[in-house]
Amino acid sequence: MAEQLRHEDFAPHLGKQFRFEGWDFALCLVTIDVHHRAAAPGETRTPFTLLFHGPAGDVLPEGLYQADIEGGPTLEFYIMPIHTVAPGRQEYQAVFN
Repeated sequence: MAEQLRHEDFAPHLGKQFRFEGWDFALCLVTIDVHHRAAAPGETRTPFTLLFHGPAGDVLPEGLYQADIEGGPTLEFYIMPIHTVAPGRQEYQAVFN
């Protein structure tokens, strides 16, 4: 089994473009929200959420994707579009419990 991704794995990639397999556009990683709380029994990482901004219109469907990171590795994770009130963009999140 592959090692679990941690928020520290994404910190060097803030502000970088992520390209997801089978989709023509890129998303920019804008926020890493670390959920500091008491650890649950058996918990092996601190939960966190990634927030991405992408172009409005053509929405990346929710799902498990490989993402090629600008100047970095290729990682696989689940991402989903979220309700976006800001005009001119679509926001996405990836949640790691």
